[in-house]
Amino acid sequence: MTFADLFNSGFTTRNQDHFASIVKVAYRDNFISEEEKTFLDRLAQKLDISKERYASILKDYKSHPISPPASLEKRIERLYDLARIVHIDHIRDVHEITMLSKIAIGLGFDTKIVSKVVHKALKLVSKKVDYKRFKDEITRLF
Repeated sequence: MTFADLFNSGFTTRNQDHFASIVKVAYRDNFISEEEKTFLDRLAQKLDISKERYASILKDYKSHPISPPASLEKRIERLYDLARIVHIDHIRDVHEITMLSKIAIGLGFDTKIVSKVVHKALKLVSKKVDYKRFKDEITRLF
């Protein structure tokens, strides 16, 4: 299975806005660490963000509002996408997990349970569960 096979066409249309939100979350402390930059570089490549668009987003990240999904289901859907990216890229480094946690907070997950949500998400995608099961199990954490 190729990376592109993981996602439907709806995912492709969300890429740039989703990526811009992730960059803004990374810049919350007005700084992107080397680890975060490496994660963003890989994520941009996986999301098929052009180098020009990537540079534009990094340069003007403040103009991109973070608009977390209003519904829990949409938050879980985005988390599912990102957790699969982290998993398929074989990311196990603590920096990427920290970044995924920051993104989950940016998506609107409660900071009190974000660690539990991220760990559960990574465990589920490592088992290659489908979205329905992923959603059901993540929803149980609430």
